[in-house]
Amino acid sequence: MRQYKDVIIAYSIMLILILAVGIFQSWNIAVSILNFCLISAVMTMGANIQWGYAGLINFGIMGYTALGGLAAVLISVDPIQDAWRAGGFDILMCLWLIIAIVLVIKFIVKNFQKSKLRSYSIAALIVSGIILIRVTAEPGIEAIEAVNPSKTGFLGGFGLPILFSWIAGAIFAGGLAFIIGKVALGLRADYLAIATLLISEIVIAILKHEEWLARGVKNVTGLKRPVPYEIDLQNSQWFINFVEKIHSEKLNLINSITQKQELLNKLVIESSTLFVKLCYTGLFLSVVILLLIFTQKILYSPWGRMMRAIRDNEVAANAMGKNVVKQHLLIFIIGSAIVGIAGAMMVTQDGLFTPSAYRPMRFTFLIWVMVIVGGSGNNFGAILGGFVIWFLWVESPIFGLFLVNLFTSHLPETNELKVHLINSVPYFRFLVMGVAVLLILRYRPQGILPEKIIKQ
Repeated sequence: MRQYKDVIIAYSIMLILILAVGIFQSWNIAVSILNFCLISAVMTMGANIQWGYAGLINFGIMGYTALGGLAAVLISVDPIQDAWRAGGFDILMCLWLIIAIVLVIKFIVKNFQKSKLRSYSIAALIVSGIILIRVTAEPGIEAIEAVNPSKTGFLGGFGLPILFSWIAGAIFAGGLAFIIGKVALGLRADYLAIATLLISEIVIAILKHEEWLARGVKNVTGLKRPVPYEIDLQNSQWFINFVEKIHSEKLNLINSITQKQELLNKLVIESSTLFVKLCYTGLFLSVVILLLIFTQKILYSPWGRMMRAIRDNEVAANAMGKNVVKQHLLIFIIGSAIVGIAGAMMVTQDGLFTPSAYRPMRFTFLIWVMVIVGGSGNNFGAILGGFVIWFLWVESPIFGLFLVNLFTSHLPETNELKVHLINSVPYFRFLVMGVAVLLILRYRPQGILPEKIIKQ
């Protein structure tokens, strides 16, 4: 228990801060922060596995997150029958063409020795294949996107419960990581970072422009929920009775039946929103706990110790007979799959898929700040970093506005300096992020909860 003393203290402080938000602001805000902290914790665990365990720099986190969101759409949305009839056959033909091209390339690589001719042949096959696929798909894509474009204009999905998308998101992200890893993992660390960032941009650009897949920038809204809807709770007698029982003392203070009913209706509406968010909290917390158990098991397993040995000295590990490239590929896939789960969780909570919201140049580095601040190589530290940074990201503008009002209270409301500072409050979070990183790097460079090797 003593070895987890720092963990208990750090998480206790974080819990107190979230409770303070509930007490002084709103419990709905507090639970919303908690839910996004849990989603961020899943992302940081994925990034920590790659960087903290193996020393791999992956700046393509938003690409895998977007694939997780895409999985939520393809799994939960009902199939659009008119769109399938209009162009579904062309899309399926393109899918078979892709499979055929992959099999031919695999055959060439396996049966012909490495040479310039083989490389040129594969390149020619890929280029001609892309042209053929585009020519085959174009009529079908136009027909699909023309089917009621204001509401649909895409193929839809499988119409399954959205929770299945969390698994599908891991599969999608892991599959992309396998392809990227085969190509890019041989690059030096800085080149790997650039390559993964660019691939992330490519993935998001495809999701934005291929409307037949998930409506592109038109967005997909009204996704199915794994939790009750607020309106259903507000019309459920058991929930009304439950809220009335909880707030009985407050309601009994009012003598007027009309005022009491108005207050009860208001409390039911507020409580229904809070209840839904708490349901999401239960789901997200379950995922975080399961992933924490999984990542802790592999961290202190022989495989985890081997990965840390590879991270610390690749040359020595390679000399000992360890297949460094293979192990890097495996951990790259695992970390990316976990990030894909987080992407599906995010879309599940929001109920909509918005490709334009995935901005790699902005949010990728926010996730990396979480890992750095929390402590790379330590799963508890990575999770804590997700909590701390997201809490600061949300609350810093509110705290900034409080400071501006405090120090400019003697100035009139029309004062130019005061107006400028109030308008600049949303950007206060960037200042806070920068100061937080500088302080951590200066006084605790290994993070709030640094990596600890526990001998077993």
